[in-house]
Amino acid sequence: MVSAICALIVVVLLPACGKKGPPLPPLVKIPAAPAEFTADRRGATVDLQFTVPSSNTDNSRPANIERVDVYAITAPASITDDQLLKRGTRVASVDVKAPRDPNQTVQEDEPAEDVDPAVGKGLDQGAVARVSEELTPQSRAPADLGKDGGAAAKRRAGDVPQGPLMGPASGVPSRIYAAVGVSTRGRKGALSKRVIAPLVPPPPPPDQPKLSYDEKAVTLTWKAVAMAGAAATDGDVLPSKPIGLQPPSIAYNVYDVSADAATKITKTPVTDTKASDPRIAWGEKRCYTVRAVETVAGLTIESDAAPPACETLTDTFAPAAPKGLRSIAGDRSINLIWDPNSESDLAGYLVFRGSGDRLDQITPAPIADPTFTDGVQPGVRYVYAIKAVDKAGNSSAWSERVEEVAR
Repeated sequence: MVSAICALIVVVLLPACGKKGPPLPPLVKIPAAPAEFTADRRGATVDLQFTVPSSNTDNSRPANIERVDVYAITAPASITDDQLLKRGTRVASVDVKAPRDPNQTVQEDEPAEDVDPAVGKGLDQGAVARVSEELTPQSRAPADLGKDGGAAAKRRAGDVPQGPLMGPASGVPSRIYAAVGVSTRGRKGALSKRVIAPLVPPPPPPDQPKLSYDEKAVTLTWKAVAMAGAAATDGDVLPSKPIGLQPPSIAYNVYDVSADAATKITKTPVTDTKASDPRIAWGEKRCYTVRAVETVAGLTIESDAAPPACETLTDTFAPAAPKGLRSIAGDRSINLIWDPNSESDLAGYLVFRGSGDRLDQITPAPIADPTFTDGVQPGVRYVYAIKAVDKAGNSSAWSERVEEVAR
């Protein structure tokens, strides 16, 4: 029995006596894909925006990254990612703050305070980056995909089920963009989603808008832009109207260009030739411009900006006349009460008194409350009226008049 047990122990221990293999290399951390990547074409400029990666592909933080490169290519939608990076053009590079030690990371479920802050020049990880590309004849020309580029594209396209064509395959010449983070050792991370900008001619810009305002909003109006009858291509190709595609449509975006950076007033393009901005700040200079937005085969392109319309917002709008004025006779006094005004910039009320047609102001400055007690001689009939005044000094029309005699 003892011999059998010893033999079993020897059998169990034998596998543990094997030779050790070579040590595994450390896991190389590379940045995750830039997120929220968008492209907007305005005239001959394509504005690109993305969020800088703040984690690696294994979700550890901070990202092992020192920059984000943006690539562009004019090619069919069926190109591979390798072709995009190899045959495309690097149109922008954004420096990013890098970690002190790329191996010192924390997992996604660990507290943010455990993350070692990134250092150096450039944007913070997780920040929004904005770059742009000016379209040129060279950038509009189809890219050379190499000897086997066309075949590779066809093979990839052959794997896609036949159906309605989308994006550049729809017949609208387009430019494809993608962004990729680059590690501190020059390794490319995950590629962002692709975004597309059409290369058709932009619509003409609108005329200068007309600007008006009141105490509630700034209003912009402009003339409609004539819409092209068909999507034309650049170069010597004759204009054509693609079969099976929806005709181009025109809408408009309105921008506040008072500051260095334009602020879009319209959340989405509007089809009407009118828009308003409810942000009223008296004494502030406002400038607005309008861009036509053409949508072709699901892709949008903005026109150049219309000449801006500028105006300094000045409060010349009087408050409403006070309502509901009532009087109550007292001992050698007359008490007045009225309904409060609702204006946000109201400074107060002025009280006027007279014994005939003439009324004289008896409050030297505006009073805040909609009540007033006037000490007067008994037995004399007095006439009263109220005016509201705003902070800019605009006074309202007269309230209704009341007459009263003190006891």
